[in-house]
Amino acid sequence: MDYDVIYIGSGNAAWQGGRFLRKAGLKILIIEESLYGGACANRGCNTKAILDAPYEIKALFNNYEGMGKSGNIEVDWPALVKYKRQRIAGMSLFLDGKFDEYDLDVAHGKGVIVDEHTVKVGDKCFTTDKIVITTGLKPVIPDIKGKEFLHDSNDFLDIDELPKHAIIIGAGFVGMEIAAILAEAGLEADVIIRGNMALKYFHQPYVNRVIELLKGKGIRFHFNEQVKEVINNVEIENPEEKIFSALQGLNTDEDLKDPESKKDNKAYENGFTVNCLSGLSLTGDYVVAAMGRTANVEDIGLENVGLTYTNKGIKVNGHLQTEVPNIYAAGDVADTGIAKLVTVAIHESKYLAKELLGEADEITYPAIPAVAYTIPRIATIGVPAYIAEKSDEYDVHTIRYGRSYSVVLKNDFNAEAKVIVDKDLQIVGAEIYAADAENVANMFAFIINQKITLEELDYMIYTFPSSSSVCLYKLHKIHYDFSK
Repeated sequence: MDYDVIYIGSGNAAWQGGRFLRKAGLKILIIEESLYGGACANRGCNTKAILDAPYEIKALFNNYEGMGKSGNIEVDWPALVKYKRQRIAGMSLFLDGKFDEYDLDVAHGKGVIVDEHTVKVGDKCFTTDKIVITTGLKPVIPDIKGKEFLHDSNDFLDIDELPKHAIIIGAGFVGMEIAAILAEAGLEADVIIRGNMALKYFHQPYVNRVIELLKGKGIRFHFNEQVKEVINNVEIENPEEKIFSALQGLNTDEDLKDPESKKDNKAYENGFTVNCLSGLSLTGDYVVAAMGRTANVEDIGLENVGLTYTNKGIKVNGHLQTEVPNIYAAGDVADTGIAKLVTVAIHESKYLAKELLGEADEITYPAIPAVAYTIPRIATIGVPAYIAEKSDEYDVHTIRYGRSYSVVLKNDFNAEAKVIVDKDLQIVGAEIYAADAENVANMFAFIINQKITLEELDYMIYTFPSSSSVCLYKLHKIHYDFSK
């Protein structure tokens, strides 16, 4: 065999574990047809963090309206995108260097499974003892009339200028986070939602708070709607006529010479119409498909070894093993029933390294925090409030730490957490609504997974001022009020 393990895909689900296998003496090959590092490094987490941060800061600054705020923060999106491109451009090269440092072989091209022990890249075949599929997910583009006019999140996060009036199809992580950026930028958007709720895996009272904030900033929501078609309103065969249509309403020679004039033109802004089955019709200048992601397994040879898959991914057992014993799947492409997050992919990759070395039982997962990077953030971990509220096994306590400690929290008056405890007063879950909900969620992850008791929390001393310390201080009330 040429290799002990071949990974198809180079994201965190691959190299995080691959380096440990190489350290143990196994020969490893990572195959990648695009940029090294996968979606999170090049098109997802890092990109979103760079582009979101200035708008997060802007929102925090606005908390001081009438309390010292002078002037306004304006974000230069074109300059921000230019900076993003410069930073992200180095990620693939950085990881290529790390692969070399870890002594991991790489092959650039599409990896296609030929048989149980052979993977082909271009004209070259590589043999291996084990194959691990880590190809992740790809954006869903609905099969509707005008689908060629739809953009996905990758497109939006690399757009040169923000649209004045976007139409967003979907209200999951991607749709709501895009809407938050547009709202803070002072722009309009319509969000079309197939069901009756946005961010369905998060605490709905907190989601509704975010929605109300977004509504107040020019974002409109349309629930229980299904998109039928997208129409390009300025699609004209003659290029000269197309330019004339885009510039309708401009009357002077000076206007026609000024490309900036197009930005205020309604014909330009309303370049697309999205029609729904109900009869709802919306117009805007940019349409984003944010309808989730599906398994990225097209044309990688699954049929050659008899593997099947669904939109949720490739089915695996408790060892991340597919129906073909020597072929595994990890990360977003694996249908495990667990949240598809980069942190989960890393966990699975490290587990699989131990599994392939014969050092692991079935995979287990700790309580996993998830965050919607809206403004403010929403986070969830452990037993969700909607389950706890319907059960006699749990109690739900509302911790309004923003109301009590707004000075410490940079005037984040509405910071709040729903804390779920069992009958032994052990914290088993939390829902958080706050500007820095992601950090508070990590605190709860530690508490829940390490089974730290309220009494132990009460004994500890924390840094102050900080958001975690004031939230923890409010937790002590549960201990004093209800422990015996």
